[in-house]
Amino acid sequence: MDLTTEPVGIAARVLAIASLVMGLSDAARLLGVWGGAPSPIAALGGTGFALLATLAAARLFAALGLWLQVQWGAVLLAAALFIELAVHLSGNLTVALTLFDFIFKLGALLATIALIAMGWFLARRHAAE
Repeated sequence: MDLTTEPVGIAARVLAIASLVMGLSDAARLLGVWGGAPSPIAALGGTGFALLATLAAARLFAALGLWLQVQWGAVLLAAALFIELAVHLSGNLTVALTLFDFIFKLGALLATIALIAMGWFLARRHAAE
């Protein structure tokens, strides 16, 4: 998969910025910047804190990979978004998303899948030439 071609590279950079914003937002929640609870661990619980820490790290690494236009960045972002949405849809209360957050993350997941498919398609097309 080639993420360095012109339309795919721009889409990868846009997704990198979105992933960076999501990762930094999660990191801020982990540090207790937002929320009225005195401790983020008390507010999120041990499992929620660990899950959010893992997802925040995955999104930050995915942002780096997407900015460098390598395929593992897109795969890592898609996996992190899929896990978060699956946990939320399963009814588990460790991941609480507002409607706006859910729609934004679902759109980011679909855009990431489209990026992977477009990169794969363009790589196959260049290989056939």
